[in-house]
Amino acid sequence: MSVRYTAVDGTALAYDDLGAPGDPPPVVLVHGHPFDRTMWQPQTTALVAAGYRVIVPDLRGYGESGVVPGRTLLADFADDIAALLDHLGLARAVVGGVSMGGQIAMEFHRSYPGRVAALVLADTSPVAETEDGKAFRNRLADRLLAEGMDGYASEVIDKMLAPYNVTALPDVAAQVLGMMRSTAPEGAAAALRGRAERPDYRESLAGAGVPVLVVVGADDVYTPVAEARVLHGLIPEAELAVVEGAGHLPNLERPAVFNDALTGFLAKRG
Repeated sequence: MSVRYTAVDGTALAYDDLGAPGDPPPVVLVHGHPFDRTMWQPQTTALVAAGYRVIVPDLRGYGESGVVPGRTLLADFADDIAALLDHLGLARAVVGGVSMGGQIAMEFHRSYPGRVAALVLADTSPVAETEDGKAFRNRLADRLLAEGMDGYASEVIDKMLAPYNVTALPDVAAQVLGMMRSTAPEGAAAALRGRAERPDYRESLAGAGVPVLVVVGADDVYTPVAEARVLHGLIPEAELAVVEGAGHLPNLERPAVFNDALTGFLAKRG
């Protein structure tokens, strides 16, 4: 069911709580930038059918959640997830995310390691932002506030999806463009400014004592396969799934393959 709860600072945050409570830990899926929780629909359908409880939030500033201007750190997003678990009476969860959502999952693991049953890190990077990257993200934040989301969405669609999938999967391309264009510029800009300040997660991941699945689209230009292999090699006992025929959003470009990797990983966890 789609519901809302109020964060500590009074921000209204929307989420879906799907499936029935059961023995396996619930799965929390965190969307990327500049998207919303609807990007996980292929996964929520598959996971609920497999007997899992799935919780998909709209991050603050995105989707149906309240818009928060200024700067939103990855730690703020992680705190919201912890508060959501508290709200639902849940001690632990499998936490997964794509792109920025994967970095939020890494931040959640760093800040709340005892609350993580397993991690799913899709098309994401654990490395702290470079000085050039900080400048780029802050310039982009300024641009989105000045111009809105339309121009940006049109420019990056063939990086979010593999270019051949923009043509071959018009419904997926339309969905991704729709999510980007409907995101509030203030929320997107706040996340960009916060993401520019992100720490390095390699040390906390190297000490991860939980199962980790690393997923990457074979043709991802933002976080290429080579980077995913480095991330995979960093984490003890991690698994790696390379999704052929996909770019930065393999969960939407090749949902059946992504779902097989995800449900197979979760099945091993019991």
